[in-house]
Formats: sequence, structure tokens, C-alpha cells
Amino acid sequence: MKVAYVTADDTVSRHDDERETALAAWLGAGIEGAPVNWRDPRADWSEFDAVVVRSAWDYIERRDEFVAWAHRVERVTRLFNPAAVLEWNTDKTYLRALGVPTVPTFWPEPGAGLPEWDEYVVKPAVSAGARDTTRTADRDAAAAHVARLLDEGRTVMVQPYLPSVELEGELSLLYFGGRFSHAVRRHPMLSGVEATAENRATLRDPDDDQFALAERVLAAVPPDLLYARVDLVRMPDGEPVLMEVELTEPYLFLRDELAAPDLFAEALAEALKAG
Repeated sequence: MKVAYVTADDTVSRHDDERETALAAWLGAGIEGAPVNWRDPRADWSEFDAVVVRSAWDYIERRDEFVAWAHRVERVTRLFNPAAVLEWNTDKTYLRALGVPTVPTFWPEPGAGLPEWDEYVVKPAVSAGARDTTRTADRDAAAAHVARLLDEGRTVMVQPYLPSVELEGELSLLYFGGRFSHAVRRHPMLSGVEATAENRATLRDPDDDQFALAERVLAAVPPDLLYARVDLVRMPDGEPVLMEVELTEPYLFLRDELAAPDLFAEALAEALKAG
């Protein structure tokens, strides 16, 4: 089996430090993986038995192009995750109707005031890696950032900053082929502390209520996923809530859990056999 491992150009994909780990595990499962830039005009996607989106981290700047690419690829071969899932998941408005507990979110319209919160996180609905995101206790500054994003024609989401993010951290639960693999406590991007290789993430066993919520999230999203990352935090009263579910190009923390690369490869091999 020959499978494309979808990346971006070198300036972006050079930060993908788990590519070789994944490709080695794929090879061990009888899958020949080849890194390919999703924007490479020379790529013939029909030559692959499947295409797996991994470090296509520049799609944020050209989401419409990326979604159109995904649908084109799916017409000639199998795509993981499916194009319809990528289109749905790359706009965080999906959080509005997911039907599970989420971080409280205000969706402002032009001229609307903001809720009275101690601290605000303002970001566009199409974003990744905290791009165009601001954290501030200044309500006027938050409103100004909202106005700038709205003026650019973007959908905006405003959330309260949760102190638990720094105290307990964000918990990411990783799933391959619908099966739980591992979980990590992630470094909070907006904490003001620089992320390093040492503090980026640490393995952690989910609490029962966190695991139960992650299972509810997976039951609410589209089926037949090769990979999924469920990011949770706790509210001030201790309730776990969903920050987002990453189904497009999440970092999978494959190097943090010894068994994870093989579990990822096994899930891919099973998906390929299923046809």
C-alpha cells in the first residue's frame, strides 16, 4: 500500500517532528508512506491508495483552497479524514450545535457589546495555533479586536479565559480508528510562558468525567475517522468542557506515548483493508 503523508512547504512542515516516527510505524505495518505538499501542482493523488492529512498547517491562510483540494482528492482516492469532515472541522462554528458541554462562547455581530467577563479570549472561527487570537482583561481592547476581525469579514468567537488552563492545563485525548490511544496535558498557548520541548506536553491518565465527555464528543462528530484529538479544560466549578475537537491536522503527540505510532499505523492499515 502506498499512502501520501500530506504536509505543507518546507517553511511549515519542518516543524513536524513526528513525521518520521509515523512513517516508520506505517512501514512496519506494510504501508509505504511518502510526504507530499498538498499544494504541489505536480502531485498525482490518484497514484496513492490513500491520502492522510498531517502537517498541512498553512491551510488557515487559504481554507477555501484547502477544502476544494480535499474534495478533488477524494474523487480519485481515499482521504483521511474525509473531505466533508475537514470542511466541517476547519470552521469552529461547529461548536454551536455539537450538543456537548463546551467553553462558554459568545458569537458577536457588528455593534454588539461583550459579556462581562474578567478576562477575554478573542479569535476567528477559522484559526489554528492561536493565530489572530488575543487574551486580555481589557474589555475595550477585546471589543477592538472583535471589530477588526469582523471588518475583515471573519466570524468571531469570544470566550472567557479559564484560570484552570494554567492550573490544570488543557487535556488532549488522542484516538485512532475510534479507539483511545493516550492523553497528554498540553502547555497553554496563552499563558505567557514560552513552550519548550520539556514543557510542551506530559502524559496523563484522563479522569473518569474527562474520558466520558471525550466519548460523548466522538459520538457527536462524523464517523469513520482515522484520527481525532479531543481538547478539554475544566470550568471553575470543576466541570470538564470541550475546547475543540481536532479532526483536520492535529499534532498527535506520537513521540510521547511508546505505543501510539503503532496504534496509528494499525488503524490506518485496518481502514485501508476495509476499503
